[in-house]
Amino acid sequence: MTRRATVVGSGPNGLAAAVALARAGYDVRVLEASSTVGGGTRTAALTLPGFHHDVGSAVHPAALSSPFFRAFGLGERIEWIHPRASYAQPLDGGRAAIAWRDLERTAVGLGRDARAWRGVMRPLSRHLGALVDFTGSQLLRVPRHPVTAVRFGLRALQLGSPLGRGTFATEEANALLTGVLAHANTRLPSLGAAASGLFLAAHAHTADGWAFPRGGAQAIADALVADLYAHGGTVETRHHLTDLAGFDWGDPDAGDLLLLDTTPRLLLTHPDLPRRYGDAIRRYQYGAAAAKVDFALDAPVPWAHPDVALAPTVHLGGTRDEIEASENAVARGGMTERPYVLAVQPTVLDGSRAPAGRHVLWAYIHVPSGSTLDPTELVVRQVERFAPGFRRHILASQAMTAAQRSAFNPSDIGGDILGGAFTFAQAFRRPVVSTTPWRTPLRGVYLASASTPPGPGVTGMPGWYAARQAMHDAARRGLGERHELEDLFGT
Repeated sequence: MTRRATVVGSGPNGLAAAVALARAGYDVRVLEASSTVGGGTRTAALTLPGFHHDVGSAVHPAALSSPFFRAFGLGERIEWIHPRASYAQPLDGGRAAIAWRDLERTAVGLGRDARAWRGVMRPLSRHLGALVDFTGSQLLRVPRHPVTAVRFGLRALQLGSPLGRGTFATEEANALLTGVLAHANTRLPSLGAAASGLFLAAHAHTADGWAFPRGGAQAIADALVADLYAHGGTVETRHHLTDLAGFDWGDPDAGDLLLLDTTPRLLLTHPDLPRRYGDAIRRYQYGAAAAKVDFALDAPVPWAHPDVALAPTVHLGGTRDEIEASENAVARGGMTERPYVLAVQPTVLDGSRAPAGRHVLWAYIHVPSGSTLDPTELVVRQVERFAPGFRRHILASQAMTAAQRSAFNPSDIGGDILGGAFTFAQAFRRPVVSTTPWRTPLRGVYLASASTPPGPGVTGMPGWYAARQAMHDAARRGLGERHELEDLFGT
């Protein structure tokens, strides 16, 4: 009898789990609440006809280094753009610091901080595979590459504390690093932000750099769905599951599976969930939120420093002190007048995203959980600060507040797009402290979202680990076989 698997949620993690299970012989169906698939990897015409905006994530530094996506062959299935400049950090007075894919070029551009930047980044970017292996599953295991693990840990400890303030001497180098640390949407400095930021920054100086798919993030979801269909799987959209009580997903005693690419809170709706596990889920913390705005433009952003136009990803926030003040205000439940803005301008390298001569700009700011603040004016002012005249190029815009995001995607609790606060403690407790955090106490039920290791990012790894755990558990019960990536993809 064919074993069945139901996957709730069609983000990259849910689809990764679905693809793995379908290739292993399961009869897989994916349930998606929205009218389209992709979760955080969707692209849509949000402003004007012909302008294609990424609904969630836009640039994917860790996708091509992900063991799951490498085995899947994502780099060959869709076209990727590899910018020469991974990210940029404009500063007042027409200055800017640029993180080029070429590490040496980046270092030279930082002047007297050249040696320090090389010292921090070169060992990590040169050994990216070992770094991905260490950070890409969970921390409750012995690292297979201890030298890289120790080096990474020591750097994170250094840069995640006030002691790290002496690492760089120039305003440019300090701002360039802080701009990427701020992706973690938590207080600065902190160990969680330093760890996630170093991981992202290491990708900037590799052959792939901060790559992104031509045409938009939807290409990632479409490639996964195509493989799922090729192996007999199905997808049902507009199926919003809010309660597990009475939900018929099959017979766990026969080896049927339920995988949740959702918030762990959905488990609380199951009447048989053990109280102790439920209490742990209730204690799991969600972080600050994101408020996003998309722009349709009649011309490229007129950056004061010309090299900023070469970097699809731009961190707007000024100096290290300004970015830290902005992020720490949000962590305390407030805001500053000059917030940190994470912006992406894909059309500087991808003309397929807008009509000829037109451009799109994607941007978000961090805000307190559940905020109803429209970010548009704050973002416009910060872009104008470093690109005078930007406002007059806006043809249309569409904003999504944190509260609207939470309603749009119930897994984004309060507008938290990271699946839970990215703190040092929750690197170990995501969402519970366990060597098998994807397994729940409910037979046949597994978590496959960014609320499980290795956490946020378009990597597919939480979904793959959940699927692998489910298959290994079934094999121990004599209801299936163990599978690894090489078994499913021939790698």
